[in-house]
Amino acid sequence: MSLIIHDGQCCGLIAYELATGKLHTLQSKAVLLATGGYGKVFKTTSNAFASTGDGLAIAYRAGAPLEDMEFVQFHPTGIYKLGILISEAARGEGGILRNNEGERFMERYAPVIKDLAPRDMVSRCILEEIRAGRGIEGKDYVHLDLTHLGKEVLDTKLAEITGFARTYAGVEPVKEAIPVQPTCHYMMGGIATDVDGRVITDSEGTVFKGLYAAGECACVSVHGANRLGCNSLLDILVFGRRAGKEMGRFIPTVGSIELPSSPEKVVADQISALMQSKGKESTGPIRAEMQEVMMDKVSVFRHKEGLEEALEKVRELKERYRQISVQDKGNCFNRELLDAIELGYMLDLAEVITLGALSREESRGAHSREDFPNRDDEKWLVHTMFRHSTDEGPQLFFKPVTITRFEPKERKY
Repeated sequence: MSLIIHDGQCCGLIAYELATGKLHTLQSKAVLLATGGYGKVFKTTSNAFASTGDGLAIAYRAGAPLEDMEFVQFHPTGIYKLGILISEAARGEGGILRNNEGERFMERYAPVIKDLAPRDMVSRCILEEIRAGRGIEGKDYVHLDLTHLGKEVLDTKLAEITGFARTYAGVEPVKEAIPVQPTCHYMMGGIATDVDGRVITDSEGTVFKGLYAAGECACVSVHGANRLGCNSLLDILVFGRRAGKEMGRFIPTVGSIELPSSPEKVVADQISALMQSKGKESTGPIRAEMQEVMMDKVSVFRHKEGLEEALEKVRELKERYRQISVQDKGNCFNRELLDAIELGYMLDLAEVITLGALSREESRGAHSREDFPNRDDEKWLVHTMFRHSTDEGPQLFFKPVTITRFEPKERKY
């Protein structure tokens, strides 16, 4: 729930125990955050319900900058309305995307690789078809057709995928196409770190002593603006290991650390304010409105007017959040309280994502600006960084991109 920072060093954390409602102060010489992504900021996502970005928001509030938050990957084939993933394996085996005319529309957009084009491109193409009125039955989805692959292939090579389609979409993939639409899937941005998992605080790579991050919550930037499939494993396995080894080197160099007095007070006051509030707001409507505007204005297609509307809405929701009250006053498994705390984290992240998308006036990877359709390496070959400020809101600064062996090139399909 909160990191303990003393003299510029992370020296532990405050944890909330859901079963009892108690706060625990955990002192340590180093803390590693590996808390996953924040897909629940968006209405439709393949992510789990727990993907509310807590680790990022906690680090952000403690002074760690967030990097490249505008780069959010949308997977093109989530089950309609639910977002449950129908993976690339389906198209890898020969699955075909079709519009309401039965046309294999990806032939028009990517004549060579067709349905196997990158995720961001296929997501945009699906929405282009929907915008043109070629969604199935006029709705906001298209069909993923596997019927021509045959029962044996579906049952042996794609058993899990076809099981999802039967259970959650109510269709039989051997005979029927699967209704799909883009779904929020993975975050390229996160807590700024170096290649050893150490959190950095500025564009020069100054280390946040004692604080580490790995996995989807971190941004080493190995994915750049658009992650390739399966490379999330690179994030957690390679950089999780590197972070662990670096922590092992760091810990013996640190002497005894004195904690600040009453380190749990800020968290205790936050919980008390939510529990004692007599405000008229509740988490459900605010969360739903946040997810709706983020999906509508800050997802696959973005432009200035929509992003400004989204930013205004998110900030309005942050003001309404101040009036949230928790009706469940119990200590044991108080899920309502936890939802309220998580919503505060998600609103912080929604604001930073939107500001990053608004500031980056180009299209690059998973970030697509309709008003700036081209990539601009001269101006925007930089990392966006946001630092938290209670008084002035998120503070934007930039970090240069390091070019090593491979020069950036235009994608052509």
